[in-house]
Amino acid sequence: MFSIALRPPAPLPSRRPLAYLLLTGVLTGWCLHAAAQLAPAAGAAVPGAQSLPPPPLPMEEVRLFAQVLSQVREAYVEPIDDKTLLENAIKGMLAGIDPHSTYLARDDYDALQETTTGEFGGLGVEVSIENGFIKIITPMDDSPAARAGIKAGDLIIKLDDTPAQQVTLGDTSELLRGEPGTSIRLTILREGLPEPFEVKVTREIIKARSIRYREAEPGYGYIRIAQFSADTGNEVVEALGKLQAGETPLQGVVLDLRNNPGGVLQAAVGVVDAFITEGLIVYTKGRLPNAEMRFEATPEDPSRGVPLVVLINSGSASASEIVAGALQDSKRAVIMGTRSFGKGSVQTVLPLTNDRAIKLTTSLYFTPSGRSIQATGISPDIVVDRGQVTRIADSVAAYREEDLTRHLQNANGSDAPSTAPAENVTAPAALPQPKVSAEDVLVPDYQLNEALNLLKGLNVMKALR
Repeated sequence: MFSIALRPPAPLPSRRPLAYLLLTGVLTGWCLHAAAQLAPAAGAAVPGAQSLPPPPLPMEEVRLFAQVLSQVREAYVEPIDDKTLLENAIKGMLAGIDPHSTYLARDDYDALQETTTGEFGGLGVEVSIENGFIKIITPMDDSPAARAGIKAGDLIIKLDDTPAQQVTLGDTSELLRGEPGTSIRLTILREGLPEPFEVKVTREIIKARSIRYREAEPGYGYIRIAQFSADTGNEVVEALGKLQAGETPLQGVVLDLRNNPGGVLQAAVGVVDAFITEGLIVYTKGRLPNAEMRFEATPEDPSRGVPLVVLINSGSASASEIVAGALQDSKRAVIMGTRSFGKGSVQTVLPLTNDRAIKLTTSLYFTPSGRSIQATGISPDIVVDRGQVTRIADSVAAYREEDLTRHLQNANGSDAPSTAPAENVTAPAALPQPKVSAEDVLVPDYQLNEALNLLKGLNVMKALR
């Protein structure tokens, strides 16, 4: 048997400690200063909305915050310094706004830079917060997470022994990243499975490979963009040039944006600009004037107007949706696959000090026709779910007209040589193993196979016209 002594927190002393009084004064002064600084922004006109005066500063709430701060400092089981409490308060404030706004300490800011410009140690996943859990938007190609079997849509409910509900988005990035060679144990909840399961993943140096490309079939190029980093636009232009320099004239391109979590906005603009020669690509709307941007295409056409199919799915987010939406609105490409993720917001890094900043959602972006992608995504022109093609070859002993005894010869003199009579046809003991063709490689990827079939059909119709 054991007992627990319960008692109410000790009442606060009637005379506040000097630190508390100073802190209250600092907070009050800071809030008044912030209100004065933000008043023009709060009253700025939002497109499509009526201008309203800024609301009065809720001083009672400021006092409540100071009171809670004092209670925690005096009554919490272990001492906590004021800096830690204030930083946690900032993190909680941003985490409560939306899933993408967060507080960036020095390490967080360095990590953000690494994801867009260089290398970092981690698992190679893009995550968001959903209902208190950490949701995998997509694992990066050939990353430790992808090799461990983690999939888009998985929910992380525990990191080692830390429940996911106890961490913010910024904390999640810090926990998932780390020194190469170190490991983390993730408890995963996956739709369709009755019980959570654990996966141990070892961190590696994640090289942000932007694109891969190849000739999928003679005359048809395949460009896969894993994420949008600073130089992705130039890499796509280079890939188009090499595909066009192949032995077979380029007749079409598949641009694969599936499971692409996004990245640098300007990189998405550069990719669209590689395929169109005029018109609007994307624009943003926000409360502040500097949050509004417009990007237009340049006259150059590295793609030379070849037919284009863009593949998307539920893991295609942010910059991927900018590309798909712009190419769809400009009628430059056929969008194929399933509806995209629906992240249509833009985050801006706002410095606070030399080593701290906040990543704040400051605007929404819109496709050239004025569609907001936020929470709706891009709907494909042709819906193609994931699947797998099973190739069924003709039987070795299949019969055709040319195999029949006494068949008539072709009127154009191009009759194929007749095989032996039917009764003499026997299967060879061992068939030669054919080389694996590019087409055979595509068979397991049903969506890519359908994209290539569509490109071929477009070229057939073009020839007929």
